Amino acid sequence: MITIAVDCMGGDHGLPITLPACADFLSSHSDVRLLLVGQSDAMAAYPALLAHKRCTVVVASEVVAMDDPVEVALRRKKDSSMRVAINQVKDGRAHAVVSAGNTGALMAISRYVLKTLDGIDRPAIASELPNQNGGATTVLDLGANVDCGAHHLLQFAVMGSALVAAVSGKEQPSVGLLNVGEEVIKGSDVIKQASELLRNAGACGDLNFHGNVEGNDIFRGTVDIVVCDGFVGNVALKACEGLASMMSGFIRQEFSRSMWRKVTGIVAYPVLSAFKKRVDHRRYNGAALLGLNGLVFKSHGSADSFAFRHALDRAYDAAHNQLLERVKARIAHAAPLMAGVVRQPAASPEI
Repeated sequence: MITIAVDCMGGDHGLPITLPACADFLSSHSDVRLLLVGQSDAMAAYPALLAHKRCTVVVASEVVAMDDPVEVALRRKKDSSMRVAINQVKDGRAHAVVSAGNTGALMAISRYVLKTLDGIDRPAIASELPNQNGGATTVLDLGANVDCGAHHLLQFAVMGSALVAAVSGKEQPSVGLLNVGEEVIKGSDVIKQASELLRNAGACGDLNFHGNVEGNDIFRGTVDIVVCDGFVGNVALKACEGLASMMSGFIRQEFSRSMWRKVTGIVAYPVLSAFKKRVDHRRYNGAALLGLNGLVFKSHGSADSFAFRHALDRAYDAAHNQLLERVKARIAHAAPLMAGVVRQPAASPEI
């Protein structure tokens, strides 16, 4: 049995979104238990789910609001549903935790409660963006670290490789470093230094480093993983979400205009609908907070039940495929390089 702790109160909508998603998730997974964390009075409105034999209610008296400062969430609301849910992972009662709550608070509380893994300075947010190959490109960081050094980008690459290897089965996923051009002479000093570190990591068998990539390579699927700082990654994420919203609006407009447009819209609908489905950001909801000594997944705050269900799926896949153990193994293998120790290139990768 895989046990997932759910912060049921978090997000813009809370219980009306999280609990129906949990019910749907349980119906399709027979090997999962859920720890539903929240205020007992509010959750009592959902008796059928609470009575489910694979659900356990864990009471929390407080809620971290979406606009709460990090200091308030961390120091004053020690019995919040977010913190209590994270504590389930720390205490070994859950394999992973999912929350749609305040991102800054989730990162701060997770880092305080679970601590970072040895060799990792800063956790990173990693998620998938759809690409034209029919799959998805994993991008990190997506907003946790705006100002990054070259060694942080190396750490992100190592952790991202572990994530993709765990969930996709591809043991040597390709890694690209996001830059203003593919040439090694381009980019800031930090990017040039990071590129050198990543090349050395590739030579030592710690990574499958492709080289520098540009923004359009994310959606082309040129590499499996794209590494960048949190500012750039968050812009890319929001642009993808905006594209999905624009496509939905475009389809609605075409069906609301003249009869001719309605006819042509009906003819084109299967193609438009398929494209809309491919770029629907709800299907890629559920970002991993990598670098922590525990599995934490962040759902979009405005997620609906469909999107939150996908975040639960991602947490399940990570726990089922032992993501935390894989991340630790990758970090251990790359530890000398990340500590600045020069190593001889490996004859062949062993991971």
